[in-house]
Amino acid sequence: MSAARPIPAGAARRLCLSRRSGEICTREAGHPGLHSRRDTGLMWSERGADPPRCPGSGAPGSPAEPLPDGFPGGRALCPVCDGFVPLRDGTLIEHDSWRGDATREEADRRREWFNTHGW
Repeated sequence: MSAARPIPAGAARRLCLSRRSGEICTREAGHPGLHSRRDTGLMWSERGADPPRCPGSGAPGSPAEPLPDGFPGGRALCPVCDGFVPLRDGTLIEHDSWRGDATREEADRRREWFNTHGW
């Protein structure tokens, strides 16, 4: 087996990110053929992909510890998909599994949060 190539910073938005049993496809977005997870041998079709709704939806949660600038703004860290999710009445709202940050700024804030507070 070859050594895993590092995924460059900000790569999440360039990756496909389809999920199967919680594993994320690490092929380029829009790729042809089967989804796969690098260095695992795991492959799947769209038919076998997990639904977009995160199974962590509705789980109890509490606001994540904020950075000095307030990030993540009262959102909780989903224990299933590792996305920051708004709360309603102490539970995670229904949400799709995290598939990458929408902006470079969000990715930078997220990275700083994990570097500060850990997993």
